Amino acid sequence: MSTQLDAIVDIRGLNKWFGALHVLNDIDLTVDSGARVVVCGPSGSGKSTLIRCINGLGSYQKGTLRLAGTTLGVNARETAAARRQTGMVFQSFNLFPHLTVLSNCTLALRRVAGRSRGEAEDIAMAHLAKVRIPEKAMSYPGQLSGGQQQRVAIARALCLNPRIMLFDEPTSALDPEMIKEVLDVMTALAGDGMTMICVTHEMGFAREVADQVVFMDQGCIIDRASARDFFGTSGHPRSRLFLETILKH
Repeated sequence: MSTQLDAIVDIRGLNKWFGALHVLNDIDLTVDSGARVVVCGPSGSGKSTLIRCINGLGSYQKGTLRLAGTTLGVNARETAAARRQTGMVFQSFNLFPHLTVLSNCTLALRRVAGRSRGEAEDIAMAHLAKVRIPEKAMSYPGQLSGGQQQRVAIARALCLNPRIMLFDEPTSALDPEMIKEVLDVMTALAGDGMTMICVTHEMGFAREVADQVVFMDQGCIIDRASARDFFGTSGHPRSRLFLETILKH
């Protein structure tokens, strides 16, 4: 069991409401450096809300959330510094359509990290090579497939050298034939030791990559287990039902 001192993410008693809707209910979760955690569950279970809270994009009303040793929300400067240690990849890519792939990847390096243009471009090209798309550096997002755009989004997030990568349903907006190219890149990142928390319905990816699978339903963590146990016979009855349903499709 992780402790608060050795966990890169440490969540205790986290609660969030949207009006009367209780979307996160007493969430406890710890993630160690280098761990690969998949968060799954039915739509509306609070998965994306949780990962947005971890990145500081969403607020919460009760509990504590420590990221890289910093309690989010206490000090604005410290919270901003902690957030810079995360890379976030969204469902919808969120690339700037008027900028080239290279410019999308160098923008934060130059404006946030203060890198020179040459340094930023060298870093960006290295990460574009890592996601297997360096030849598209001078293309615009609209000229790329969905899978290519998502790989650019991953490269952009990696450029700031995050300690942890957060993925929010990274393949949900992709056509089936494009999903594998994105999952292959994510699998390679996991193999390099990157700490990852991934919200996904891609159970094959979870089985292959995850150290831990977290199953959420109705704002609660219902089941938390190693991938071996989660996909074995010892899981919670609710997660077993979820697996049976999703693996039929």
